[in-house]
Formats: sequence, structure tokens, C-alpha cells
Amino acid sequence: MRGVPRAGLVGGVAAVIIVVDQLSKHWALRRLGDFSTIEVVGSLQLRLTWNTGTAFSLGDDLNLGPIIAVLALLVVGWLLWSGHSARRPGAVAAGLVAGGAVGNLIDRALRSGPNGQPVGFMGGAVVDFVDLQWWPVFNVADAGIVVGAFLLVVVSMFEPRTDAPGDDPPAGDDG
Repeated sequence: MRGVPRAGLVGGVAAVIIVVDQLSKHWALRRLGDFSTIEVVGSLQLRLTWNTGTAFSLGDDLNLGPIIAVLALLVVGWLLWSGHSARRPGAVAAGLVAGGAVGNLIDRALRSGPNGQPVGFMGGAVVDFVDLQWWPVFNVADAGIVVGAFLLVVVSMFEPRTDAPGDDPPAGDDG
């Protein structure tokens, strides 16, 4: 079946990721804005950074971050339309990716640049603050995208094949 059989689940998961992401970024700006660091456990620390590039701060000077986020949303749209989100795990994965992409797009659209520098529309910096010290600094939206993408790969490996693209899942299968 073509369409959006689990759009509510995708939207619900995305909404949770967006809210938690934006609240955590607001907290990080208030608590870590003075460039302080909070040691949590092991190598995990909370430290405010600004990402003007793509994922993991790659390409800071290329301004590709907004393009990548829009591409992620297009992938989620395709997942919904193609039926890959018809089962619960696929819908959750799509919601994680969508919520993460929107969370970071909100930063790009509504935040200033690092240190309050004025920027044009979609030129804002993404707030990152989770620092493992052995991985690039990230945020809740980034975690949603990475976990969602990983889950999509796992789900696609175990998804039963159908005779034709877009066929309905077996009757009574809720995923």
C-alpha cells in the first residue's frame, strides 16, 4: 500500500525528538554559555560548541548543513510514501530521523551564528553540547538521526520481501 500508514507514529516520535532537542539546547545555552564544562562520567562531558557545518562539524566553510537537513527530510518523505515505515520499527526510525533533521533545521533557521554573529536565513549555527571526547560533539537531534538511520538499516535487513514494490504487509501484521 502506498501512502502513510503509520504517519501518526512517525509524527509523534519526531515531535518528541524536536521538543527534547530544543529544550536540551536551551538548557545547554543557559548552563554552558559561559564556556563551562560539566564532567559527567568517564569521558562524557557537557560542553557548548557551535556547528556551522554538516554532521560532526564537517565542512564548516561550505554551508551545507541546511542542504543535508532538507535531504534527510526528503528521505523520510520517501520512506513514508514507499511504505518502508509501514511497520512500527520503520516508523520509529523515520520519526527519529525526521525529528533530528527538523531540530537542527530550527537551529539553522532561527539561531544566530557562533557568539551571536548575525547571519542570514538558514545560516545559523547548530548548538552541540554532548562531548564524549573520542567522538565529535553532538546533540539530541544528531543522536536521533544516527540512531534512526542505524535502525532503518537493521529494519530493512529483516523486512520481508514482497512480489511488487508497495504491496501491503501481510494481513494482521502490525510490525
